Amino acid sequence: MNAGDQARSLELAQLIASVAALFRQHFPDARPNLRPWRDDPQTRAFEDRQTLDLSFHLPGWSPRSQCRSFLVQLSLSEGVTQARPRLLGVTIRGLTYESERWRLTTLGEWLPAGTHPPVESVTLKLKQFCAELFDLFEAGASEADVA
Repeated sequence: MNAGDQARSLELAQLIASVAALFRQHFPDARPNLRPWRDDPQTRAFEDRQTLDLSFHLPGWSPRSQCRSFLVQLSLSEGVTQARPRLLGVTIRGLTYESERWRLTTLGEWLPAGTHPPVESVTLKLKQFCAELFDLFEAGASEADVA
C-alpha cells in the first residue's frame, strides 16, 4: 500500500521519512514518491495493508542500476495498526517503463534476480540499505519497549 496513505500517526510519518532519507544517502539523485500506486478500483483490489510501498525515480536511465526507478516494499508485522510495526522483509524492484528488470529480497542471500541485474557496487548499496532498514525498525521497537 502507498506509504503516503499509511502515514496515520506522527511516528509512522517520521519512520517513512527516515526510510526515504536512508535510501537517498545511497542514491542521492533518486527522487522519492510516497504514492507509487494509482488510486483506482483495480489497484485498490490488490491493496496489502501489511506493506509500506514507496518508489524512487532516477533522473534518467542508469546503466549501473539497470533501471529508471526502484520500488521499495516493506513487509510489516501487524501492518500499520501498531504505532511502530516490526519489519519482516524488504523487496526492491528495479523498473523501467516496460517492465521489472530485477528484484532483490531479504530472503536467502539478498542477491538481485532478473534479466538485467545491477552492477555489484549498486547491489552492495542496496544490501546496505536493507540492513539499515532492519536497524531502523529495530531501534524504534527498542525505544517503544522502554517507554
